[in-house]
Amino acid sequence: MSHSPFLSAALDAARAAAEVIRRYYQQNVAVTIKADKSPVTQADVESERVIRDIISQRFPEHGFYGEETGQSAMDAEYLWLVDPIDGTKAFVREYPFFSTQIALMQRGRLIVGVSSAPVYGELAYAQLEHSVSGDGLQPTVCGQSAVLNDRAIRVSDIDSIEACAISAGNLKTLARGPQWSAYGKLIASASRIRGYGDFLHYHLLASGKIDVVIESDVNILDIAALAVIVEAAGGKFSDLEGKPIGLETTTVLATNKILHGDVLSALQAS
Repeated sequence: MSHSPFLSAALDAARAAAEVIRRYYQQNVAVTIKADKSPVTQADVESERVIRDIISQRFPEHGFYGEETGQSAMDAEYLWLVDPIDGTKAFVREYPFFSTQIALMQRGRLIVGVSSAPVYGELAYAQLEHSVSGDGLQPTVCGQSAVLNDRAIRVSDIDSIEACAISAGNLKTLARGPQWSAYGKLIASASRIRGYGDFLHYHLLASGKIDVVIESDVNILDIAALAVIVEAAGGKFSDLEGKPIGLETTTVLATNKILHGDVLSALQAS
């Protein structure tokens, strides 16, 4: 898989961030609580600065939307979406389920994604080409693939809910809403239910090891890069209403594509 300058920059930024993260991991770092009650550490801030420096040096005209250092040029044709440590609570409590998420959006379409979990030991990435069709830009793989630890990966070909494995993340909002009973029926029908969470269940999905991921409480920085990786691996990524992913997305239905319609219908059943 040849790397575009965009993907090369994202990989270099992820590797630089990994060096910062490893330096701070398990060092009893100080934790600050942000206004939204989420934690942040010096590792979050420093790793995002390293990422931002690399990207701004190579693409000074691009926009940037970072979890810790804020937004700039949000209306630029190219917009970088970065969460330097997605899973800060795991980082603080010293278990390895956290990652660096770096994505690039072009005119509202996600085209590059890097998901780096330096302590867990996984690096996944992908880039998508785009072609113009009657209804606008549609993502196509164009001979490119998703990669995990230097190996091409592909989603599964499981074609029934009864045979599939489902992983769920944060479901607080779903649990409070009218879809909760439909979700209960869905998981009662599935072959296997787990909650791998964060980057991990998307890596598993893109690798064909599980078949469906459901989350109801995310933001775009958490999942933008993972959406690119899943789609490049042949999967499908939407919100829980079936709508495309965008800056305001807060829910996820990600599947091996074959199951997407069936799972969406099951979740929307009254």
